[in-house]
Amino acid sequence: MPAATVQTADRPPPPRTPPAPRSERAASDFAPLLADLKAARLMDRRPGYYLRVITVNLLLFAATWAAVLWLGNTWWQLLLAVPVALFSARATFVGHDAGHRQIGGSHRTHRAMSLLHGNLMNGMSAGWWNAKHNKHHANPNHRDKDPDVAVGVLVWDADQTGGRRGLAGWLTRHQARLFFPLLLLEGLNLKVNGVVDLRNRTPRERLVEGSLMALHFAAYASLLLIAMSPATALVFVLVHHALFGLHLGAVFAPNHKGMPMPEPGVPWDHLRRQVLTSRNVRGGPVTDWMLGGLNYQIEHHLVPSMPRGNLRKARPIVRAHCARLGVAYAETGLVESYRQALAHMHAVGAPLRAAHRRGRGGGRMG
Repeated sequence: MPAATVQTADRPPPPRTPPAPRSERAASDFAPLLADLKAARLMDRRPGYYLRVITVNLLLFAATWAAVLWLGNTWWQLLLAVPVALFSARATFVGHDAGHRQIGGSHRTHRAMSLLHGNLMNGMSAGWWNAKHNKHHANPNHRDKDPDVAVGVLVWDADQTGGRRGLAGWLTRHQARLFFPLLLLEGLNLKVNGVVDLRNRTPRERLVEGSLMALHFAAYASLLLIAMSPATALVFVLVHHALFGLHLGAVFAPNHKGMPMPEPGVPWDHLRRQVLTSRNVRGGPVTDWMLGGLNYQIEHHLVPSMPRGNLRKARPIVRAHCARLGVAYAETGLVESYRQALAHMHAVGAPLRAAHRRGRGGGRMG
């Protein structure tokens, strides 16, 4: 089975990769791997690791905002939107880990960490994000069940292109080259979705999450208006959120885009469902830091509760287990991962590009 489906020409992508046959022992293929990971103590909590990660990020986050205030009203303040975006993304990584219960030993701890790093620090709804993200983990790359590959501004499968006309059709035809520019809007999109979803929360959740988000927006606006002119503040907001969305999108894009999409109604066992739909990104400590450990996407999807700092150590164990089973384990460099994802997106739009060319040709002939 190929690890990924990549097309570079203007042709529709081939049919989705069929699932591996489910043998009688397939359901138990994950059990020995989990036992090996536990034996290596990679499932153990790492409170000291997370204490360092959280403390360093909070200090750097606070220091950056202190620098914004100290610098005074000048356009040079816009340069500080870069580290603000970077450390905002670092906070979302901690919130992500808290949502998967990687940090502590209680629900209360993880809930507090999610609210702190999501709602309060970033103005994003932890409840909305966790609900959406858990659906993704349950059925990655499943076009009917994974919200991350649902039809939206972009589409991820040739079967989703039907009926795309007007602006939607234009976006699909050009989605590969528009992907990174569109990520500049993702930071604001995440916050808007979180606010809109408050109506789906329970009254208590709505009060808690809404209050923390309101506090975030009030503090954010106050800091900016105290430190700079309204015009500079507006540009700062746009730069901050553009870079924030670009960073997060660049982290998540390599993980599943262009990987096999399970056929609806055809079950895969847990190991194959998570491994075959995910792609790892090779790299060293800098890559691990910038991508928040999510470059070990296969290991993370197999065991979401594994602490982020253990994923690198789990990689050789998981890779060897997949090799014994003959299960494809996809891993590339960062640039190649983007190339594969963008090539897939380009191929998905091929039918609409072909139809558009035929329409233009017919118009000229008429």
